[in-house]
Amino acid sequence: MSSPDPSSSSRWALVLEHRERLQRLVRARLPEPRDAEDVVQDALIRVVCFAGLDEARVGALLTTTALRLCVDTHRGKARQQRMLRRIAVATPAPGPEEIVCDRQLGEWLMGHIQQLPGRERQVLLARASGLSTTEAASRFQISAKAAEGAFTRGRARLRRLHEQDVTAGHPTGIPSRVHTGRRT
Repeated sequence: MSSPDPSSSSRWALVLEHRERLQRLVRARLPEPRDAEDVVQDALIRVVCFAGLDEARVGALLTTTALRLCVDTHRGKARQQRMLRRIAVATPAPGPEEIVCDRQLGEWLMGHIQQLPGRERQVLLARASGLSTTEAASRFQISAKAAEGAFTRGRARLRRLHEQDVTAGHPTGIPSRVHTGRRT
């Protein structure tokens, strides 16, 4: 005994009798009309194409299929919301302490950049103003390799100066008079 062709009109007629009931059932569970219509259509197609379809139990199979598709839709939306929250979680706004420390570190850096040799100072200041290393090289009429080298050397010198200040007892690398506002 062969199973009926899923595309036969008798199967579709049998399944479509339940369409209105399924739409009411699904609309009560899904807030978006588009999602509800998609679930109903998907349930109808799945049941029509189901190889072991028992025509006496079409209504129950359609109900079960539609409800499971509603659950899948809710799960998919929840998964999407979790993903969006992970993506949207930005670093929190810095607190006042961080802002003050960043500002003081910036002042320290700008003060010490002035002590660097000419090309290193020029490239670091150009990068600090938002130029790329290539743009800085073009501005100063040097090769990109020379600009990258000057940038790397300048950063290394600043890092060493900062480490020296930290080991000298200035925890942030900034002299204590800057922290307290008083000269020491």
